[in-house]
Amino acid sequence: MKKLTLGFVLILSIIFLSFKKDPSLVTLKEVVVKAPFEMPVIKIPDFSKCKEFSIVDFGAVKGNKDKTSDAINKAIAKASKAGGGIVVIPEGDWLTKKFHFKSNVNLHLNKGAVLLFSEDPNDYLPAVNSTWEGYECFNYSPLIYAYKCKNIAITGEGELKAKMDIWKQWFTRPKSHMESLKKLYNLASYNKPMKERQMANDTARFRPQFIQFNRCENILMDGVSITNSPFWTIHPFLSKHVVLRNLKVYAHGHNNDGVDPEMSQNVLIENCVFDQGDDAIAIKSGCGKNAWLLNTPSKNIVIRNCIVKNGHQLVAIGSELSGGIENVFIDNCTVVDGAKLNHLLFIKTNERRGGFVNNIYMSNIVSGKIDAGILGIDTDVLYQWRTLVPTIERRLTPIKNVYLDNVKATNVKFISKISGQKELPVENIFLKNVAADAVQENQNIHENVLNFVNKN
Repeated sequence: MKKLTLGFVLILSIIFLSFKKDPSLVTLKEVVVKAPFEMPVIKIPDFSKCKEFSIVDFGAVKGNKDKTSDAINKAIAKASKAGGGIVVIPEGDWLTKKFHFKSNVNLHLNKGAVLLFSEDPNDYLPAVNSTWEGYECFNYSPLIYAYKCKNIAITGEGELKAKMDIWKQWFTRPKSHMESLKKLYNLASYNKPMKERQMANDTARFRPQFIQFNRCENILMDGVSITNSPFWTIHPFLSKHVVLRNLKVYAHGHNNDGVDPEMSQNVLIENCVFDQGDDAIAIKSGCGKNAWLLNTPSKNIVIRNCIVKNGHQLVAIGSELSGGIENVFIDNCTVVDGAKLNHLLFIKTNERRGGFVNNIYMSNIVSGKIDAGILGIDTDVLYQWRTLVPTIERRLTPIKNVYLDNVKATNVKFISKISGQKELPVENIFLKNVAADAVQENQNIHENVLNFVNKN
């Protein structure tokens, strides 16, 4: 009887151990951020107790993209299975294809390390659950992709760089691309299932994002440089607890925003340098029915101590904002003299977006010459969509409670230009110590605005 009992206990122990997961070695640090609204504590991963896994030990070979990308994915899998680990990219140039994160992994690029990503679209197949300009679809995998991961990081003094030969050819928008845009617009507008939204083909030419964190939590990027991008550069999508710090981002192609937080919450962007062909930071929350059903606003976002060398705007809000955007704080940022910039803050939407914009704060900003003005709000921005497809469902965007304090520029066309809708005026815009050395046109050009207060 005793032997039977011991045998039973042994069997139970084996069963228990077979189901027991490796304990996580990753702890969470709390980042406290001050803001003019109630800002939650942001949680980011700490890998100080984790083992390092060099990609060389997994077969990476300089100049061999197949062996290197395979080694990176194997190292990521090993680190994740161990309960947490640091995947190390040593010094040197490493040609690679895409790779996908798993939870509890820190990709670390040593000083002098360059991860150079292939420009061959076939290296980013099979298609993954991604997005294109606010619409979810299956598209080419982002160069670095994380889906439903927790506790992930990209750190170090190295560089992430995209080869651009093919992607540059895809910057143009031929008829086949526009037809694919129409197709996706209609599929998303009528909430067709994701399996029907297959956009990864050469005729659509939907370029992938460089880095996408899709439905992830507890994300850190610290120290790395990012050069070139097929599309949006850093794209946290439906993610929570994101810290992006000490980054140098350079991308001068088409749709090359620096950071695009989309339907993401509790985000800190600090001490970064942006040199962009598009917006330095563009806060978004999806388009149309897809975003209305997800009902997840971009919320609690702080941008501070950043430098912009070029970009359409320092911060753009929209035009993809159907899920809503609220509680954004931009503080102590500099736009260098000679930068090509349209606005410091530009809020843009149209009659198809819906959503809302609320509680936007900008303070302590210094800028050189701006091509347009300090603040722009435009409720009729449709770009190529105006004549491409009809409005299926009309929803206007309430915009209110925008605060600018201590913002200076050298030369502008206007201080503020606000174009609201007659049916739904823009409300509660407060300017305090907002000025330029030279204003070429009228200081404030407004249409359909309620309660504009200027204390200069």
